[in-house]
Amino acid sequence: MKKIPEVTLLFWIMKICATTLGETGGDLLAQTLNVGYAISSLLFIGFFLVTLVGQLAARRYIPALYWAVILATSTAGTTMSDYMDRTLGLGYATGTAILITILIVVLGTWRMTEKSLSVSDITSRRGELFYWTAILFSNTLGTALGDFLADDSGLGFGGGALLIGSLIGLVILAHYFTKISSVLLFWIAFVLTRPFGATFGDLLTKPVEKHGLGFGTKGSSLILLAILVGLIIYTTSAHNRRPAATSTEPERFS
Repeated sequence: MKKIPEVTLLFWIMKICATTLGETGGDLLAQTLNVGYAISSLLFIGFFLVTLVGQLAARRYIPALYWAVILATSTAGTTMSDYMDRTLGLGYATGTAILITILIVVLGTWRMTEKSLSVSDITSRRGELFYWTAILFSNTLGTALGDFLADDSGLGFGGGALLIGSLIGLVILAHYFTKISSVLLFWIAFVLTRPFGATFGDLLTKPVEKHGLGFGTKGSSLILLAILVGLIIYTTSAHNRRPAATSTEPERFS
């Protein structure tokens, strides 16, 4: 049964909100509460595994459960990336290169075994596992890429968010005005929205003297959580009002 939401504009809004919350929430636990990247990563990976088991066991699309897994991959991705780049001392550039390689391997293996990377036609448990593995590493990659743009590239938080936002805009234009595969554009957009969330999250939380807005990890996380919960409630209500589908709809990017 269909357990993945349709890829609409609301999907991307919720995705950016969830990934930004993942950035601020991950930093809240690891930095503000001083839990550390290693312990935070273990806690968030545990949260991810619990929500993933629930998602795999579900027989239908449950918005709250689906977005809980997305949020879990985002928070786990934040602390995993920071652990690699900072605790292990790999640096943002090296960490980004490693994660790009891992993501390419995951997508390539998925394509070879399932014969498709489509997110609207996942019919096997193996396909689900590939889907969530790709999402986990794309969100981890996004954190490393976002931090690289914000800290090492000289662009700063605002400049990094502007660059990623511009790239996302190009992907949208490619969707509407070119014949590039919607599946390919989806995964490009999915990867790009994570560093956008990472840089936007840093922009919200970092102090003014570091070119941020100074809201802090606690305030930013509470605001983003409230927005995401509100969108989940709306999505659940809309989904429950919709009559059961009688045929498979083609995949849509937005």
